[in-house]
Amino acid sequence: MLRAVLFDWGDTLMQWTPDETLLEAGHRAALTAIGRADLAADGAVTDYFRRVYEPKFWVPGVLEELEYPALVRELLGQFGIEPTEDELDAYLAAEHAEWSPARQLGATTHALLESLRSRGLKLGLVSNAFDPGPLLHRDLADVGVAERIDFAVFSSEVGKRKPHPLIFETALSALGVEAGDALFVGDALLQDIGGAGRLGMKTVQAVWFRADDNPEGGEPDFVAFTHVDVLNIVDRLRA
Repeated sequence: MLRAVLFDWGDTLMQWTPDETLLEAGHRAALTAIGRADLAADGAVTDYFRRVYEPKFWVPGVLEELEYPALVRELLGQFGIEPTEDELDAYLAAEHAEWSPARQLGATTHALLESLRSRGLKLGLVSNAFDPGPLLHRDLADVGVAERIDFAVFSSEVGKRKPHPLIFETALSALGVEAGDALFVGDALLQDIGGAGRLGMKTVQAVWFRADDNPEGGEPDFVAFTHVDVLNIVDRLRA
């Protein structure tokens, strides 16, 4: 019996559209927040970040999530800055806020979540994201998603990225639902469909923002081109 629907975040409930200029803008805002706007002027921090740290972010097959605050502290140390905890928090918050234009909530995301809740289903969100959890949960609250779901977990909070089972199991446990009674909706065939499917969850590949065709990914039980398709799939499974 279907009791819960879990979602990916980026390119599922919101469209992730990063812009190359946001990296430098984020560093500029972050350095300004800790009183080091002078260091942002020549772009040296961004250049160093791109050369030394950026290659570490999305290494295929790596399931350990980066400890981003520690990475930032190390980055700043290369430029003679030893931030206090408060300064590090201010840096991370300012940088994260600068990336907000890259996060665009789907136009009918609220309606989808409300329709699912009206069916008596529990709702969860499981996402790979390296930023600190409090900033990510604040994003969900700011766009009205937090109030429409029951639980959200990010890889930065558990230390493991999808498709590692831990992050899915964390959400299922919090919702009090067995994998066989849950449906997972996500765009990525490897991280979302493969990871959730191996645990015994029914899966839906969301292709309304992008159509992932990773040959190493899993085979979804269903494909959804619109949010209405998700509702129809849910109704079929419940029937």
